[in-house]
Amino acid sequence: MKKLTMILLALIAISVTLNANEMKKTKMAYQAVPADQATILQKGEEKSYCPICGMTLSLFYKTNHAAKSSETYKQYCSIHCMVEDIELNGAKLSDMKVVDNKSLKFINVKDAFYVVGSSKPGTMTMLSKYGFANLDDAKAFKEKNGGEIKNFDEVYAMVAKNMKKEKAAIAKKQAKMAQMGEKLYNKMCKKTDMSFKSTAEAKAYITKNNLCGNMKGKKLQAVGIYLSRR
Repeated sequence: MKKLTMILLALIAISVTLNANEMKKTKMAYQAVPADQATILQKGEEKSYCPICGMTLSLFYKTNHAAKSSETYKQYCSIHCMVEDIELNGAKLSDMKVVDNKSLKFINVKDAFYVVGSSKPGTMTMLSKYGFANLDDAKAFKEKNGGEIKNFDEVYAMVAKNMKKEKAAIAKKQAKMAQMGEKLYNKMCKKTDMSFKSTAEAKAYITKNNLCGNMKGKKLQAVGIYLSRR
């Protein structure tokens, strides 16, 4: 009886450990929100993805930026991608917005207080940049997570200055992702002869046509990068 009790206790302990590990695996990163809580301002089949890097907007929602291009909005995973669109692609943007980390609503970038360099993860770059509508909220975030409080113009100048160096680092990571994407595509996806202008376009096509089953997250990003470059 004693031996049986010990076995049962051991099994319970293993079950608890496995459940805890599973919860860690499924826990969302700080930047992410459930898709139904993300405000998506851009339209079309590719609306859920950043037009520059193709990353899923809801997974990096707390660093999302948006701006008008002509009469429609573009929505970016980060200030890095918005600045890249302006500085390298020559995009003419107006009405620039950032997500307020407190309310999860978009606010004008000129009204935002950015906490730069906190312990929370960055999007596209190692240096994190999170926006807040209220100075007290920014101070509270800084007190807990570190960093410096800056305005939009200061952050924009910083990103623009480091753009070439950061682009080079991102290119290396994306090259590795493309290699992983090729392997995943050959192993898990239906084949297509379609060509794609961007990672966002590729991901939208994959999802719409159920090309790779219920593929999401990093795997979907990798296959999207591969298909947009092959």
